[in-house]
Amino acid sequence: MIKANKLTMHYGPVVALDKVSFEVNQGEIVGLLGPNGAGKSTTMKILTTYLYPTSGTAEINGMDVLQKPLEVRKSIGYLPEILPLYMDMEVRSYLDFVARARGLSGAALKNRVNAVVDTCGLRAMYRKVIRELSKGYKQRTALAQALVHNPEVIILDEPTSGLDPHQILEIRHLIRELAEDKTVILSTHILQEVEATVDRIVIINRGRIVGNGTIEELRNRAKTSERLAVTVEGQREEVGRLLSGLEGVRQVAFEKASDGCVSFVLHSAINRNPWRELNALIREKQWKVRELADRPLSLEETFLTLTEKSAAKAE
Repeated sequence: MIKANKLTMHYGPVVALDKVSFEVNQGEIVGLLGPNGAGKSTTMKILTTYLYPTSGTAEINGMDVLQKPLEVRKSIGYLPEILPLYMDMEVRSYLDFVARARGLSGAALKNRVNAVVDTCGLRAMYRKVIRELSKGYKQRTALAQALVHNPEVIILDEPTSGLDPHQILEIRHLIRELAEDKTVILSTHILQEVEATVDRIVIINRGRIVGNGTIEELRNRAKTSERLAVTVEGQREEVGRLLSGLEGVRQVAFEKASDGCVSFVLHSAINRNPWRELNALIREKQWKVRELADRPLSLEETFLTLTEKSAAKAE
C-alpha cells in the first residue's frame, strides 16, 4: 500500500533524506521513529504529496505521488501534528465541510459523516463548537476529518500528542480498529505508544533508515549481550563474587539492595544465556530467589543503540 524507493530530499546544502526505501503492507500499522530533524516529517510530506522529492519515487496504493498526486490524495487520510480545525465551526458543520471538499454529496455524505462520528466517538459532541472541546475531542474531530472519505491509507503525525492517559488509550484502541481494513503509518516520539500500537517500526536517523522490522527483530539487531536479571537474599559482595565466577558470564552489574535482597544483571555472550549455571548455584547456596528473568532491551535502549551506531558510522 505504501512504497518508498530511494527517496532523497535536499533543502539547499542540507540532505534531509538520503535514499530512503521501505514498504508498508495492507492492514499493517507501521511506526516511523527518529530523533528531531531525522527526516520523519519530510517523509510524510512526500507521501501526502505536500512536497516533491529531489529524487526517488513513492507510491500509495500503486499510484506514483509525482505522476498522480490528486488520485493519491483521494486514497489518503492525513492527521498532521498541528490539527487542521476551524475553531469557530461546530463539529457537524466542520465534518460536513470536509466531506464536501472531498467530493461527497447527498446520501454518501450523510452516511460517511455519521460513520466517522460513531467511529471516533463524537456523537455527544456533534453540536458543539470545536473551540469548546477538550484536547482529546479535538484530536478525535481531526481524526474524523482524515477518515470521512473512507481512505485506504491513514497517515498520522503525533496522534496522541498532548493527550492524558485515558485519551491515549482511547486513540490507541481506535488506531488498532482502523487497521482492520486500512493501512496505517504513524510518527510519534512516545515510545510506549509505538510498543503498544504498531506491528513494525521504521527508524530514521540523519535522513537514512537505520532500522526496519518488528520490535523483536530490532532488539535482536541492537543487543550486544544476553541479559539475565536475578534478585536473591544475601550480601552484595558475596553474591556478586559468586555470580561473576559463573561460566559464560562476562559482566555482573549491581542494580539495587532492598529488604535483605540484592539485584544484579548478568551479561553474557549472545546465545549464551547462563541460566542453567545460575540455577545450579542457587540450589548449591540455597538462596531465596525473588526474581530470575531474562532482561531484553527496552524499546528506548533499542532506539538509542541503533541511532547512535548510525551516527558513529556517519562520523
